[in-house]
Amino acid sequence: MRTYVVTGATSGIGAATYALLRQQGNRVIGIDRRHSDVNVDLGTAKGRRDGACTVTDLSMGQIDAVITCGDLELPSSAAISLNFFGVKDFIQGVLPVLMSSETPRVVVTSSFASLMPNSPALVSAMLLGGEKESVAIAQELCDEGDGRAALISASTARALNRWVRCECITPIWAEAGITLNAVAPSVEQSPAEVASLLVWLASEENRDTTGQVIFIDGGADAKLLGDDIWN
Repeated sequence: MRTYVVTGATSGIGAATYALLRQQGNRVIGIDRRHSDVNVDLGTAKGRRDGACTVTDLSMGQIDAVITCGDLELPSSAAISLNFFGVKDFIQGVLPVLMSSETPRVVVTSSFASLMPNSPALVSAMLLGGEKESVAIAQELCDEGDGRAALISASTARALNRWVRCECITPIWAEAGITLNAVAPSVEQSPAEVASLLVWLASEENRDTTGQVIFIDGGADAKLLGDDIWN
């Protein structure tokens, strides 16, 4: 029996993922702001710390995979704290326990929005700066009006994808054999369809797929980017 941690577990893709893992006979610990196994707000630093500590205790020191789901789609600065830092910092909080698994896996739910126009300054701040700086830039976009706040969702998804690509090959992940991938669905995909892909990427069967951003979008990215994405 494998032990999975699923964030955003009470709705949408997270709920579908939680249910599928349970159906397969796994032990699953769900996290959400309410009505879950662990009720914390990962949009806050305290919530991330408390969440990591609580799931570590509930798992009795055995976590085999983490799947992060759910995001704040509203164009607000709060999306920075939940969609990027809430994912990255929580994962890093449980990483010491995850490293003890024989087949550790991490999958994050990103978004097709990562291919949309974004704010390079905001993306850089999330990757190289800190949460406070990133939130301030996002708030400036909101204050500017003229639809500038719409850049926030695309920026958080882009930063998350880049974090996955950069992080997966660092020694702490590679030497522990932890695969790290992102799934980027569009709004048209059903939660059950996305959940199936998340669960396979987090399974023992996936041994070598890592550092990938997999778009599950009915071919929308191919239509947008064309046939040559290597130039």
